[in-house]
Amino acid sequence: MVNIFFEDTEVLDLNPEFFVSWLSEVCVSHCNLLGEVSLIFCSDEYLLELNRTHLDHDYYTDIITFDYSESDVSGDLFVSIDRVRENAEVEKVEFLSELNRVVVHGVLHLLGFKDKTNEESTEMKAQENKALEIIVSRET
Repeated sequence: MVNIFFEDTEVLDLNPEFFVSWLSEVCVSHCNLLGEVSLIFCSDEYLLELNRTHLDHDYYTDIITFDYSESDVSGDLFVSIDRVRENAEVEKVEFLSELNRVVVHGVLHLLGFKDKTNEESTEMKAQENKALEIIVSRET
């Protein structure tokens, strides 16, 4: 199940069923099941405060993932809409494409992928691209 919430940001027209279907497929491709995942969309300032409070980091980021997984993939994904918009502009991609990349990045963290080292970051990017290909293959 995927729940969508908004904190101090505009309400986007997002389809929870899309995220359930797609993220379930991503989890199954990694031999796991999608449990309870909350997508909480917020502003830069909201996420910065979470970053300071919970991680002792004083910088902006696009996502913070709180992992509650026991047997199924479960957790809270806090996503900065401001960062996603800026990333999309910088990378010259559609907003929704960047939003999907950031969301699946959080789910990959819930699946155990890390991105602290260059090697881990390279693998994370490859897994993001693989997950995004699922969307493209559905559309064609």
